[in-house]
Amino acid sequence: MNEKEANKRECRLIHLGLCLTIVVVIAVAIVGFVFLSPPDEVIEGEVNATSIRISGKLPGRVAAIYVQEGDRVHKGDTLAYIHSSFVEAQLAQAEAIQVAADAQNRKIDGGTRRQEVSAAYDLWQEAVAAVEIARKTYNRMEALCQKGVVSEQKRDEALATYRAADASQKAAHSLYLLALEGAQKEDKTSVAAMADAAHGGVLEVEAVYDDRYLVAPCDGEIDVVYPQVGELIATGAPVMSLLRIDDAWITFNVREELLENFTMGKEIDVMIPALHREEVKAQIYYVRDMGNYAVWRATKATGEWDSRTFRVKARPETAVKNLRPGMTVVYRMPVK
Repeated sequence: MNEKEANKRECRLIHLGLCLTIVVVIAVAIVGFVFLSPPDEVIEGEVNATSIRISGKLPGRVAAIYVQEGDRVHKGDTLAYIHSSFVEAQLAQAEAIQVAADAQNRKIDGGTRRQEVSAAYDLWQEAVAAVEIARKTYNRMEALCQKGVVSEQKRDEALATYRAADASQKAAHSLYLLALEGAQKEDKTSVAAMADAAHGGVLEVEAVYDDRYLVAPCDGEIDVVYPQVGELIATGAPVMSLLRIDDAWITFNVREELLENFTMGKEIDVMIPALHREEVKAQIYYVRDMGNYAVWRATKATGEWDSRTFRVKARPETAVKNLRPGMTVVYRMPVK
């Protein structure tokens, strides 16, 4: 065999190899197109749970916190103690007025003695002095608030004290006038009404004072404790947050064109990677548009439409052990 024939044979072998390679590639492509399914659409979600902020009506200083973050608590457990000398003083004042009003109501039928008149006068003068002190305190707080030295809350507290003192002074003055004039039918009715009003004032202050002990409204887990012992808190300021671990749900952010797979009431299978890839069944109970700020992507440039994002919530059908808020949840949606 000469060199020319050898070259021709080598070229034929190369052409044959190329043809065989092309045939194999085409065959593999056909098999993949016919038998292989497209990959699933993977949508990631997150576990959430109901969070309750624990707060009260009593402004004051945090005297004690009886729980720590991560503690499990039951409904009715005491969580914290708030001390307020201001409200304690208001309660003592309201109780003193109630005692005086009740005593006057009991004795009015027997006439008014000189000692009672004197006592009523002294009580009235004491209330007048309290009004003057409260008024000066409020004026100072108002001036300091205008200058930005104290907060509006402190100014409002001083105003409330001033108004309470003024109301007490008026009630004491009325009792003194009754003592001077003696008991009449109208007087009896008036004193009885004042006694009821004094009792209502005590109940009003006690309703606020009862919030000095904050208790758990339900079973749950302490998530975050905000203030430290010794810090001042305002009315309604949250002291801690309570997680209802037993009330957990899953949240997904889903593109609009995929919503047909997330209909209300549909049961879906999800996987939780943090729990050894455990499979869980969940039921969809919430579907809502997240608004213009949450547009997934704009497609108007292609002459079509905006594709919005919807928030979908699903709740596990059975309790999942060790499920925690913040865990990732994966839903594999088959592509049609």
